Amino acid sequence: MKLKLIGHDDRYAVEQLQMALFPLEPMENTEEVFDDNGAVSTLHRSRVWLTATTRIFKDGRVSSASKRLKVCDETVRLRRQILQQSYYLAALPLLQEAPAWGALSGVRPTKIATKHLLEGGTLRSADRILRDVYFVSPQRRALALDCSQATVKAAALLEPTDVSLYVGIPFCPTRCSYCSFVSRTIGKRTELIEPYLQALLTEIRHTGKLLENSGRKLRTIYIGGGTPTTLSASQMRSLITCIKESFDLSRCLEFTVEGGRPDTLQPEKLNTIAQCGADRMSINPQTMIDSVLKACGRIHTAQDIVTAYHQAVDAGFRGINMDLIAGLPTDGFSGFQESLDRVIALSPDNITVHTLAIKKGADLYENRKGLSSQEEVARMVDYAEDALRSAGYVPYYLYRQKYMSGSFENVGWCKPDTECLYNIYMMEELHTVISVGGGGMNKVTFPDGSIKRFHNPKFPEQYIQMLDDVLRQKEELFELMKGSI
Repeated sequence: MKLKLIGHDDRYAVEQLQMALFPLEPMENTEEVFDDNGAVSTLHRSRVWLTATTRIFKDGRVSSASKRLKVCDETVRLRRQILQQSYYLAALPLLQEAPAWGALSGVRPTKIATKHLLEGGTLRSADRILRDVYFVSPQRRALALDCSQATVKAAALLEPTDVSLYVGIPFCPTRCSYCSFVSRTIGKRTELIEPYLQALLTEIRHTGKLLENSGRKLRTIYIGGGTPTTLSASQMRSLITCIKESFDLSRCLEFTVEGGRPDTLQPEKLNTIAQCGADRMSINPQTMIDSVLKACGRIHTAQDIVTAYHQAVDAGFRGINMDLIAGLPTDGFSGFQESLDRVIALSPDNITVHTLAIKKGADLYENRKGLSSQEEVARMVDYAEDALRSAGYVPYYLYRQKYMSGSFENVGWCKPDTECLYNIYMMEELHTVISVGGGGMNKVTFPDGSIKRFHNPKFPEQYIQMLDDVLRQKEELFELMKGSI
């Protein structure tokens, strides 16, 4: 779908909304005049008014709308706001139904409500902003406000010198069809794991010294992937022991290991992880239907998931999370309903409900067979909210992704006071996150809200070869962090 700008260059604000409202239309920026599928976003400035007008051509129909503000009141935020409002109001007559998230685009729809609450606003005034400015539906407003309240609560636990640590393990036993993460599928080939681990331990020790000298403290730790539990029990012991020896954990509130695949979780490994000090475990079935697991490329059964869950409980983890995905290949509403009901019956502390996102790096991108319709995914998402609230779970964080079925969202649900703080701190960008390992992204946050990102090499081979560069980058990162308090 074409997009032409006249009188402004706020392309990102308009482009992201166009992609959210018309997700099946390929994006095409243009400077040409056209009268087929596309939108023209215009900003006109007079002595008194700044007027945003959008005109959209779609399947032989034309719709337009305008919003304005006084020139004396103009800020970057308000200018972009009227551009998005005019686009949304022009698009609305051309859509089959009003989008649940209204004129909100981007991966963090809770950002506006959270900022408002942190600045002293009330739930009522935050709800009014989401309703009147961004046209968000009542159900999604309630969801966003619940998550924003959890963020405010989590933010109150932070000191300016606190940071979180992410440890990346980019290996998986097999590759799931929906997965676009950078990871090495190893099968029975494990020869790369040990050299990778040794390089990772070197970066951890180096980072620990830098952190100690900076005077900062770790608030949360998250070992993710890939599938971190692709490592053996002894390798997990070496990793966690190195973390404990390299960092001061006196202020650490939680230590999570992303177990993920139940076929990588055995009692010895679970007991080792718990005994070494990690207190949260994530076991991610994605579905409890064996035929759907097979269609996704998973080599375990639903019973394996149940067994792994009970073994994690026996190992003594303080918190356990389980993930499900709405809209998986060959799955339908009844299958998703059964999966969610079975997971709720296990009663984990956290349940995260994702909506399928078909990304270019995934095998599913080229083979989109057996996918649910948007209407069926909507039923799944609605059922999940009703069932989880009825079971005593509350939403505590959410985010959206590009190419997501129905432009819905991923939502983390928890029993009261069992939130995964790392998820909140990372997604809401409340403080600096230091990442070690392949594929890790360091995010240094500054008092003015700006963020500086540093990327580690993605693939394990690159990470091993470029370790010296990685260590030098960490030194640059910590030098920059001196000005972030």
